[in-house]
Amino acid sequence: MPGGRLTQQERRQIALGLADGLAYAEIARGLDRPTSTVTREVLRNGGPTAYRADLAHRATEHRAHRRRQAAPRGAEAPPQAHGRDAEAVREYEEVFTTVFMASGAPKMMSRVLACLYTTDAGTLTASELVQRLQVSPASISKAIAFLESQGLVRRERDERRRERYVVDDDIWYQSMIASARSTAQVVETARQGVGILGPGTPAAVRLENVARFLDFVSESLTRAAEQAREVLHTKPEAASGGTVEPSSDQG
Repeated sequence: MPGGRLTQQERRQIALGLADGLAYAEIARGLDRPTSTVTREVLRNGGPTAYRADLAHRATEHRAHRRRQAAPRGAEAPPQAHGRDAEAVREYEEVFTTVFMASGAPKMMSRVLACLYTTDAGTLTASELVQRLQVSPASISKAIAFLESQGLVRRERDERRRERYVVDDDIWYQSMIASARSTAQVVETARQGVGILGPGTPAAVRLENVARFLDFVSESLTRAAEQAREVLHTKPEAASGGTVEPSSDQG
């Protein structure tokens, strides 16, 4: 029956499905589970190539035990706006966190980013993050410093002079532009190597090919980010059914 924790047998079925090259959605249908449940299960336990059912089962039991020990007495889940299911939101935050981790972000940074993105305001103070994630202030400080260096969050002061951490409509654009600039630096350095190693030599040819490839990628990324920037500021229309496609005349 859908819902509840995965059983050890279900985890073995997931492992068999991965070995057969099945997609997460297909494995989920065989288990009568949401695709997000299978996605989260696999990503948080080694990924599709390293997933092991028995290890995943033991790791899940260990995490549950640690949560029970760490949970402070009388602690309550933060209230949910708009009639949201608190458990569904918690599970979604875990999925979002594991996706960020799969893209290369460290765990705590991924947790902070997922937490910020799932708040309606898109902003939280350090103390609010500490309370929501049940971690130390030092962990939050380190995570914010990393995310800020990657252009994924920004700081601002509210009316009470408290420092707040923000993910807004322009964060992903700024992050993409920062990534393009970083790539452009690699291009410049690679081309310097061509002159040092001697044009036409195997090493120089390799560096020149890398430079041309990354130069194209960097320019394409910048152009695409500029063209798509308006999407970040487009409000979806309140229409039933279908998807909203942004157009150039939307503000």
